[in-house]
Amino acid sequence: MLSTIFTGAATALITPMNPDRSINWAGFAENIEFQIQSGIDALVVCGTTGESSTMSDDEHLECIRFCVEKTNKRVPVIAGTGSNDTDYSVMLSVGAQKAGADALLLVTPYYNKTSQRGLIHHFEKTADNVNIPCILYNVPGRTGVKIEPSTYKALSEHKNIAAIKEASGDLSIAAKAACLCQGKLDIYSGNDDQILPIMSLGGKGVISVMSNIIPRETHDIAKACLDGDYVTARKLMFKVLDFANILFADVNPIPVKDAMNMLNLPGMNAGEMRLPLVSTDEAIKAKIRASLVQVGLLK
Repeated sequence: MLSTIFTGAATALITPMNPDRSINWAGFAENIEFQIQSGIDALVVCGTTGESSTMSDDEHLECIRFCVEKTNKRVPVIAGTGSNDTDYSVMLSVGAQKAGADALLLVTPYYNKTSQRGLIHHFEKTADNVNIPCILYNVPGRTGVKIEPSTYKALSEHKNIAAIKEASGDLSIAAKAACLCQGKLDIYSGNDDQILPIMSLGGKGVISVMSNIIPRETHDIAKACLDGDYVTARKLMFKVLDFANILFADVNPIPVKDAMNMLNLPGMNAGEMRLPLVSTDEAIKAKIRASLVQVGLLK
């Protein structure tokens, strides 16, 4: 198998926006620096949380280039380049590699979807056109199609397919994939509330939303798991479990951006969301505020 891309916690970065919904580049640089100084282990740019689906091609590739430049090899940069159009995914993936990304995050095709055989062809064609490792992203709640464990096994034989971001919510898929792949694919939790169970199956870490706000705490949870100290990991996880869950009380990244706007702290620039995403309702905002108080970030 390929070398492990990262161990621990990677932040699925939000993309901060100005009032006119253009990208806030100064804020983005500040957020990246905050993450690195807080001990995060890797950064994911232009994923779901980064609102990549509303970016132009130029914006998408510029975000990747910008993150690579600001990170300056201090931690790996993983670029989201998946699409429901295989040729488009290839184009973005080649562009991300040229921009200096260390790895790619490839979501399953959405809307048109495909069969498991189609998934194999889709991911293999994308991986054939690059020379950096690829992470397969299984999130059927958003895409309407899931990657079966047998498909993971087939794809584990590709020289450039290195890992799984498992966000199906189904621990049986992660367990079966770990069993079938026998170490040929690293597994990362794609859900903050499943860091411990995924890592107990041999997972290498998490690609996290909550770490936009609590990167150190998320890193520490994953580190405790890597150290085999699940007593400490449970204690740390239980402190932030409600917070992790409230960040999915509305469509991601709405709650995390609303929370960052409430905090208004250095390194947590968020700003606007691009339509059709809009700020959540007052009832959910009240729950977000209460959760921020619970974790000690608001009084």
